[in-house]
Amino acid sequence: GKEVVLWLSGRNVEKLTIHDWNGPVILTRSMGLPGTFSLKTVRAVMAMAHSMYECFSIMKNHPPEAILAMGGYGSVGPVLAGKILNIPIVLHEANVVPGRAISMLAPLAKTVAISFEATAQYFKHTQTVFTGFPIRQFAQEKLDAPLKPDYFTILVTGGSQGAHRLNEITSEAIVQLHNSKKPVQVIHITGIADEKMIRAKYEASGVTHVVYPFSTEMGKIYYTAHFAITRAGAGTCMELTACKLPALLVPLPYAPRDHQTANARIMQTAGHDMVPESQLTIQWLVNYIEQLLRNPDKLRQMKQRLSASNIVVPDAAERIAMVVMKNIPPYK
Repeated sequence: GKEVVLWLSGRNVEKLTIHDWNGPVILTRSMGLPGTFSLKTVRAVMAMAHSMYECFSIMKNHPPEAILAMGGYGSVGPVLAGKILNIPIVLHEANVVPGRAISMLAPLAKTVAISFEATAQYFKHTQTVFTGFPIRQFAQEKLDAPLKPDYFTILVTGGSQGAHRLNEITSEAIVQLHNSKKPVQVIHITGIADEKMIRAKYEASGVTHVVYPFSTEMGKIYYTAHFAITRAGAGTCMELTACKLPALLVPLPYAPRDHQTANARIMQTAGHDMVPESQLTIQWLVNYIEQLLRNPDKLRQMKQRLSASNIVVPDAAERIAMVVMKNIPPYK
């Protein structure tokens, strides 16, 4: 076996997602590059340089056998330091369209592991290996929550960062459906900023609801909901598909390189629906959900297509680990 050390950027969302991790963690400072040149660009480059120096100082004394970078600007410092020290580097790209950090680091890597076969076209000069996206394994258990057993349960989540406009539109649509006596209830993961506002709205209108700012029980939530309205991050899309939970995907319109729209388009082939945020209105969403309630065959067909899809690779984590192991020199 190998000891695994997590190198993280220290963002709050990372701290929330590693609650079950018992191994060593090293925090490095990083900033994302803005889309246009500004003072923030200079600050971001300086932060990356400082991160690289910090990582180099640690790795020089405790060199890892290999580095697996999962993307984001938190990867830049460790990868640059590792390259200087001649440590094998493997990257993993989660999305269909590569992020800027992975694209920038690809020439330094031995291999880029990809979640979608279509992603290979973006790495002309670096070896790619299709591994799939590593997802958590969930027991088929339902959430212990005060929900009505005969109501249509909608999951709303904006992903790890939340999504203010998505929260507003979906909550208003669900209140309207409730007011028109439709048997709907909601599990709403709001993000920290909108929790109080969304909870107060549901309480005032009498909607049966469960509201969380963030949840560590996503498996139970997926198996409790009948339908989801979410952003189109790769992790969320893959988990929904693995759990056979049909979804309406609303790609984040200002995501870098519009990668969520590319994700959503491929997920449509697996059985999900998508709508651009520019077309998502309260009335449009009310009509869409009413159609689902009137036509249960639509939901059944979506679930059948998800069951038949091969977009989820069950052993993706093992495949990625094998790619890393193959890049460790034999003498190590």
